Order: sequence, then structure tokens, then C-alpha cells
Amino acid sequence: MNITLPWPPSVNRMWRNVNGKTLLAAEGRRYREEVLWKVKAHSGRFITPVRVIILAWYPDRRRRDIDNILKAPLDALTHAGVWSDDSLIECLSIEKAGYSQHEPRLDITIQEIA
Repeated sequence: MNITLPWPPSVNRMWRNVNGKTLLAAEGRRYREEVLWKVKAHSGRFITPVRVIILAWYPDRRRRDIDNILKAPLDALTHAGVWSDDSLIECLSIEKAGYSQHEPRLDITIQEIA
């Protein structure tokens, strides 16, 4: 499966603490909904271990921790039903592909591991 997802919100903007509970923020809900619509075009749900390869097209040249990019898209793919749980991911790689101010995105490849 190959899918292009929009640039994710930061982990700090994805979640909110309200009365001692951690909740998905409005921006996080919007991102999940957008991912859900993009995934609907693809068929199949992974039930066996998978390899996930992510090419990240950054929106600008600000310094970012590359590992902070992973949480929102992987959780959104789980929520969209691509797999039952992201614990099925046995191999995960992310690479900075470059910069795209007009179309920051994540190009994601998901492959079953035989």
C-alpha cells in the first residue's frame, strides 16, 4: 500500500489535558478525519506483521526531531483501520526526503512481511 498523508500536527498540538484526562485536541481530530478519507481509497486491512517506510517532505527548514513526526500518522492509520494495532509494525523507517513548502507531506509505503 502506498499512501500520501498530509503533514501531521506536532505531538504538543495533537493532545490536550482536560481535568486530568488526556484527550485528542481539535487539530488531532481533524487530522484523523483527513487520514480516514485518504485511506478509504485503499482496500485491505493488514492482519500480519508489516514494514512501514515514510518519506517526510518538511514544510520548512525549522529544526525538528524526526521521531516526533511518527505518532500522529501511525495512530491515525490505526484509527482508520489500516491495521488492528500499530504493534503489527515490525520494521519502521523514516527519512527526511526534502522540503515542500506548498505540499508538506508524508509518503508512506506499507508492506506485509512474509
